Amino acid sequence: MSLTITQYNEIERDYNRIQLENDDKLKHRFDYIYENIPEIHSINDEISSLSLSHAKMILTGSIDNIEEDFKNCLHSLSKKKRELLKEHGFPEDYLDHIYTCKKCKDTGYLVSGEKCICRKQAEIKLLYSQSNLKEILRTENFEHFNFNYFDNTEIDPVLKKTPLENIKSIYTICKKFVSDFDASYGNLYIYGNTGVGKTFLANCIAKELIDTSHSVIYLSAVRFFDILADKDFNRAQAADNVYVAHHLTDCDLLIIDDLGTERCNTYTLSALFHCLNERIISRKPVIISTNLSLQELQSRYSERILSRVVDNYKMIKVIGKDIRINR
Repeated sequence: MSLTITQYNEIERDYNRIQLENDDKLKHRFDYIYENIPEIHSINDEISSLSLSHAKMILTGSIDNIEEDFKNCLHSLSKKKRELLKEHGFPEDYLDHIYTCKKCKDTGYLVSGEKCICRKQAEIKLLYSQSNLKEILRTENFEHFNFNYFDNTEIDPVLKKTPLENIKSIYTICKKFVSDFDASYGNLYIYGNTGVGKTFLANCIAKELIDTSHSVIYLSAVRFFDILADKDFNRAQAADNVYVAHHLTDCDLLIIDDLGTERCNTYTLSALFHCLNERIISRKPVIISTNLSLQELQSRYSERILSRVVDNYKMIKVIGKDIRINR
């Protein structure tokens, strides 16, 4: 998975800002030290002069027998500088380069070319902020999934399972959806009555994927269509809505929650078909959670939308009683 250009540039700007802030902090340190310990200023001038002479000798090829002398002299001057800093109550490395992350030296990448942990964390933080799920995923995740809310006595006449047996199967499907996310393409249509945990399941998947640096956008159906309409009809939008509208077709995972709660008209029919179709073509997964059965989906929307869902989505029916009442 790679970040979008917009996301990549935003993180790069943060690293550039960190580098500039640390450079400015180091400059102020030098100014203070030069004013209060002028001997160090002289030592640094001597080190600069010595390095320049050494470089000239390298360019002219007359470096025989002086390499060791250069290293010894440089070491002696550096040692004297560290001792002066220590004598005046400063750490010996007070004038060394300042790095917020010493592992990657504020570049985001290790010497091996791999992403530093600080960059991975920055990506995850950005992806959380742009997913609309930052706060809710603290509690709605697989770690907080509770099977005790599902009955194990009544057998559903259609599925031939109890709610508990059914949710355990669904839990496995959702975990596999996450583990196979980068290797295979798939979509989920999660449906069932109000309060049975459909949104919770989608959020569990979202957290797992965001934590592995995948871009996820979560939208209620109402907001999903509002953002599309603002974009298509050139209406003024908040900055975060502009970002979301731009990435509805290319984020790694799009979650449309509570499909069917929006006002249905010719525009929403067309917009929904276009978005789902575009993501199918580009093989970008979608999770839809809804109270609508397939028959209700067909009657509310269209045969074309039903066809796209039936052909490209795994149907997951969640059964049971309203969990919020059980709580």
